Amino acid sequence: MDEQRLRELLEQIRAGQLPVDDAIASLRSLPFEDLGFAMVDHHRELRRGFPEVILCDGKSIDHIVAIAERIVAKGSDLLATRASPEMHQAVATRVTGTEYNPLARTIVVQREWKPRGRGPVLVVSAGTSDIPVAEEAAVTATVMGNEVERLFDVGVAGIHRLFAHRELIMNATVLIVVAGMEGALASVVGGIVDKPVIAVPTSVGYGASFGGLAALLAMLTSCASGVTVVNIDNGFGAGYAASLINRKDER
Repeated sequence: MDEQRLRELLEQIRAGQLPVDDAIASLRSLPFEDLGFAMVDHHRELRRGFPEVILCDGKSIDHIVAIAERIVAKGSDLLATRASPEMHQAVATRVTGTEYNPLARTIVVQREWKPRGRGPVLVVSAGTSDIPVAEEAAVTATVMGNEVERLFDVGVAGIHRLFAHRELIMNATVLIVVAGMEGALASVVGGIVDKPVIAVPTSVGYGASFGGLAALLAMLTSCASGVTVVNIDNGFGAGYAASLINRKDER
């Protein structure tokens, strides 16, 4: 339940259009709903501006479907990450309007997309192999109400590819930079813009990259001031953070 729906409910009570008992029944699942295997947080949209997100890794398909059903039943948008095609197929049989992004591995159900950002969020990937993580970030930021631009495969091995899109880069209000290997792209982008840069290390790379640890440490020790770093392969976290930074004041 979001703030608008709660306001509508209270207005109906004040106008005498909704019995108090019916209102209590509607609010009974706030702040959470106990499914036995999950405590679905229906209060999160009121607190943070976006509903609970399902991380599908480690969950059974039955559990994913049940949680998704309850989120959508309460009128909230749905975002599920790290979802396989089989998981999406199962959710789609019980929930209408699902969209699956096979690169990002996301399931989305959205009632109505509303612009909430101050400007475009730009998602930049160093290599084509980084695109799945970059897409997870892009989908997350889009669902949360941002205009999202993509700029892929512009890593430091061919830095001229990045500078060929200087206008796009400078026009962004928040930038998400996704890179594996040595993770140098975040420092390059952070050194040429005056906007927030969120760096995402990926597990892409050969042996000494240590599954993304080398990129993570490089981004954490970046000499470009103001670069913020999320965990390895955490495109969702980057997209969420970018959305909070970019959000317009709606008060």
